[in-house]
Amino acid sequence: MLRLKLDGGGKHPLQILCLGCHSDDIEIGCGGTVLQLATEYPEAVFHWVVFSAGGVRASEATNGAKQFVDPTRMKRIIVKDFQDGYMPFVGADIKNVFEELKREVSPDIIFTHNRLDSHQDHRLIAELTWNTFRSHLILEYEIPKYDGDLGQPSVFKALSADICERKVTLIVDTFKSQGNKHWFDRSTFLALMRLRGMECNASSGYAEAFYARKLAL
Repeated sequence: MLRLKLDGGGKHPLQILCLGCHSDDIEIGCGGTVLQLATEYPEAVFHWVVFSAGGVRASEATNGAKQFVDPTRMKRIIVKDFQDGYMPFVGADIKNVFEELKREVSPDIIFTHNRLDSHQDHRLIAELTWNTFRSHLILEYEIPKYDGDLGQPSVFKALSADICERKVTLIVDTFKSQGNKHWFDRSTFLALMRLRGMECNASSGYAEAFYARKLAL
């Protein structure tokens, strides 16, 4: 399987931008990859943006970011409180957040939602990611949900078993407000990583997967 080397253009530390609608989306969608990249690229710098997190979920969002990335390597944590489920109706305000981001950071890699996600908020964030960052490497992560919208991603990041266990433990321990949801448990998160690990023949058996709409070699 072909591998893409990330080097930040060889001129600066790798800049990684993580975008998520809700306070646990980044961690569920690409948390293992974030943990693995932080180990593989010790100079990498992270930028973390959550668009819908109010009350206890705002605290969970901030805590989650700090748990997954060493605060000394986190350039910015932005937590907004746009109403869950209503983002398409305030698209202009969310677009303004993206425009501010574009002036502040030019990332080497962006993790965002899948444009074919069944959740309307997720789709909007994905669309605005592509609309705003037109010359960047964008990888769209997947979120397991009741809608059953998982597809066939083509980009994989193999993860060590230790990283997978750490990811799942951090998610369950950090986002306790979501613990009453029937799908929010260790088996769900491990099962998806196991499936993607099988698909890319990861030596550990585990991986996260992404959609890449455009990629220049």
